[in-house]
Amino acid sequence: MALKHIYFTVINDLVFDQRMIRICTSLSKNGYQVTLVGRKHKASPPLSPLPFRQVRLHSLFVKGKWMYAEYNLRLFFYLLFKKADIICSIDLDTILPCWLISKTRKIPRVYDAHELFCEMKEVKSRPSVYRIWKRVERFAVPKFTLGYTVNQLIADEFKKMYGVQYAVIRNITVLDTATGEIPREDPFILYQGAVNEGRCFESLIPAFQWISTPLIICGDGNFMTQTRELVQRYRLENKVIFKGRIAPDELKKITPAAIIGITLCDRTGLSTYYSLANRFFDYMHAGVPQLCVDYPVYREINEQYEVAVLISDLSPENIATQINSLLNDPKCYERLRQNCLLARQVFNWQKEEKTLIDFYNQI
Repeated sequence: MALKHIYFTVINDLVFDQRMIRICTSLSKNGYQVTLVGRKHKASPPLSPLPFRQVRLHSLFVKGKWMYAEYNLRLFFYLLFKKADIICSIDLDTILPCWLISKTRKIPRVYDAHELFCEMKEVKSRPSVYRIWKRVERFAVPKFTLGYTVNQLIADEFKKMYGVQYAVIRNITVLDTATGEIPREDPFILYQGAVNEGRCFESLIPAFQWISTPLIICGDGNFMTQTRELVQRYRLENKVIFKGRIAPDELKKITPAAIIGITLCDRTGLSTYYSLANRFFDYMHAGVPQLCVDYPVYREINEQYEVAVLISDLSPENIATQINSLLNDPKCYERLRQNCLLARQVFNWQKEEKTLIDFYNQI
């Protein structure tokens, strides 16, 4: 019997997408053929060998509406001639070609909603952009009756808006206890992930006027230029270090060496308020206490295992106060660190992937 072939579609580069690497690896190891399709950037690094097929499509446009239009057109024609048993759109920006292919080829379609796309700050704060994506969402999502998202609050929103009942598959780190504790001889605070609008860099960067421990930023995004300008404005060039995008394997070496992790995002839109960022679990698995927003999903986990200092006041002054307080309280810090090591035994991908496998086995 031939293996079922699943095509996953994203619009980003594949090298740095830890969630999709986890999902595709798990399915590949559990009896599925998997192809992950993404977009090739001019500066894209070479793809690493993985247990599934990776394809990157070229595009002439690098951003804006023409980039989305071109990539979706290229994606449609690429998929049109591929033999697939299931097709899965990752977020809203590849949903239309996946719907067309599914309808044309009469194959099951799945929606993997990493977030409430239209509620992201970079969409919500631009009325014309919001209107376009909201039309796409209203048209397409009800046609994807099979789907999953990262937490129950977002699943409830999809049910309320479009009547679809989506499963919950959380964005959790793979448990790896093989590595021992890394000495923290030169302590640093770490932000890892997309440097995008809505991630509180307007408050985080000024806070380091009053924090002696340096900040390392591992990532890139649509707010990078403004973040660099903030560093220059507050004369923090020697205290804020930009590492750029780091491949997942390399990031796994950096994260455990951090003394504190940062998980901050503002409340512009439900997407951030209901968020459950991968970095939250990356810090947990590395035994790194973190400063985190006091939003519902994080609060629920932190009430079970206190792994973070949760804050509602996102002013630079309060961020600095809370970080310095944690740095100067060794008992609290060690309690949080030990809780991280306990919590990762409960929150890990080895447990979460069982839901993923069951989901696809039922299609």
